[in-house]
Amino acid sequence: MLIVADDLGSAELGCYGQKLIRTPNVDKLADGGMKFTRFYAGNAVCAPSRCALMTGKHMGHTTVRDNVQFKKGEEGQWPIRPDDTTVAEVLKTKGYATGAMGKWGLGMWDTTGSPLKHGFDHFYGYNCQGHAHTHYPAHLYRDGKRFELPGNNGAGGDSYTQDLFEKEALAFLDENKTRPFFLYLPFIVPHVAVQVPDDSLAEYKGRLGDDPAYDGKKGYRPHPAPHAGYAAMVTRMDRSVGRIVDKIKALGLEKDTLVVFTSDNGPAHNVGGADSTFFKSAGDLRGLKGSLYEGGVRVPFVISWPGRIAPGTTCDGRFYFPDVLPTLGQVVGAKTPAGLDGVSFRPTLLGEPGQVRHEFLYWEFPSYGGQQAVIEGDWKAVRQGLSNGVVRTELYDLSKDPAEKMDVAAEHPDVLARLERRMKDQHTPHPDFPLPAVDVPPKK
Repeated sequence: MLIVADDLGSAELGCYGQKLIRTPNVDKLADGGMKFTRFYAGNAVCAPSRCALMTGKHMGHTTVRDNVQFKKGEEGQWPIRPDDTTVAEVLKTKGYATGAMGKWGLGMWDTTGSPLKHGFDHFYGYNCQGHAHTHYPAHLYRDGKRFELPGNNGAGGDSYTQDLFEKEALAFLDENKTRPFFLYLPFIVPHVAVQVPDDSLAEYKGRLGDDPAYDGKKGYRPHPAPHAGYAAMVTRMDRSVGRIVDKIKALGLEKDTLVVFTSDNGPAHNVGGADSTFFKSAGDLRGLKGSLYEGGVRVPFVISWPGRIAPGTTCDGRFYFPDVLPTLGQVVGAKTPAGLDGVSFRPTLLGEPGQVRHEFLYWEFPSYGGQQAVIEGDWKAVRQGLSNGVVRTELYDLSKDPAEKMDVAAEHPDVLARLERRMKDQHTPHPDFPLPAVDVPPKK
């Protein structure tokens, strides 16, 4: 089971140091399994990060490298290609039933990116990330067919989608309890808008100190108590995690089920009622969602597998989303596609020898000013502002400076040159996602 929160910061869980938001169920997974302290998303925003997660390739090689609508004015992001092999397709070769509940974001039903064309037997939820900017939508999709949610109007209503995803996940487990299954839960909490049912809001309302009303002027919908609302959203999602894990236990499948919890990128900027400053959502790290600094791409990553993964363990090794496909493939003994950028971290999970280490991790991102980043050992090189035509590379020693405050490029020209070569070698031009100043000459 692979659970992916949306815009959840690396420090918004109790097991990662959060003090204001309660997440007892994910914390329990961490206590009973392994917590990664240096795990990274595929990119700093939704669609490309999920592309890396599903296909095992980094941003220099993926099909989707930005959040882009495929057809202007219509639902649906840029689709993955027919030859992109997903985690679900790999697991299906071993007879796994596959289901997804939440947000897809990698291609509408009539494109090559439909989840139903990429290994999923069943999908329930939002296909388009733009559609998923409300937790009370007027419609959702079941296996490519639209259905209405009477009483919902975007601002509120009778059907809170997090609760719907939970219900659908529980039904999927009942239906597939006698066979191998892969349950993908790309939840949309805590992505703004800040919206949550009143019974959850009551747990926090008036208890987080100064909680000024959000007027909606920074996008999305207003909320009278956004700090309380945001915290309540995360806790309600955590409640869903607990109920789904409890269902696995009730079915007698706990020791046969590997459970992963993570987030698709760093926490949101202070828009839409979100307040990453108040919650210290990225901890002491620099950057938020949209940034290739640590705060934008380092994410929580917890794995539980009772009887196989030693409880209460911590992994400080550096891994990232492209590693999930080869890891799950190796866990089930499936053949994985050639040309992946990820490595399997199964040996790390099970305490076995032979763990392959990354020589480097690579990202690129044409938006938010145009960016590149590469990590090699404790060195990290970052480029920002490529859209301005200025190709200047910053260098940080993460062992001494995890907050990326001290650019040491001038002191280490040899390291800088080596990492810049990595950037050049790992970037494959993409006609639909050109990288500013690298593929496209700056405007004069």
